[in-house]
Amino acid sequence: MFGGDKNKPARPAAGVETLIGARVTLRGDLVFSGGLYVEGAIHGAVLAEEGAGDAVLTLAERGNIQGEVRAPHVIVNGQLSGDVYAGDRIELGPTARIQGNIYYKVIEMAAGAMVTGRMIHGDAPKQLPKPEAAPTKAARTADAEAAT
Repeated sequence: MFGGDKNKPARPAAGVETLIGARVTLRGDLVFSGGLYVEGAIHGAVLAEEGAGDAVLTLAERGNIQGEVRAPHVIVNGQLSGDVYAGDRIELGPTARIQGNIYYKVIEMAAGAMVTGRMIHGDAPKQLPKPEAAPTKAARTADAEAAT
């Protein structure tokens, strides 16, 4: 009835399963799966569990993370100090403040968001090839003389 599908998962992919409240400070690394919503502070790495493709980290406006972040989908509205590795997508809200590099495939950035660091696209080459050196005048003259 009402178009329900029995093959759908029991919970939505973006649902919040874990909440770090505004009065909580967590010191140490955190590994999660599913939805993680941070209103408090985390001093340490925040890592999505390996193979947790539906993992979503949401950093609230008053939330604060000091450490590396690795997750498929990252939503930032608060302050983050550390590198961010968004496997699929990162969304930066108007109050987002990031000090660190962002590695992403898809980025959405609202007016007012601030990033102090580099934004590196996931499909970009690691290092650009070096340009070929242009032949010098002496080499061109030697090549011309050899041709005659």
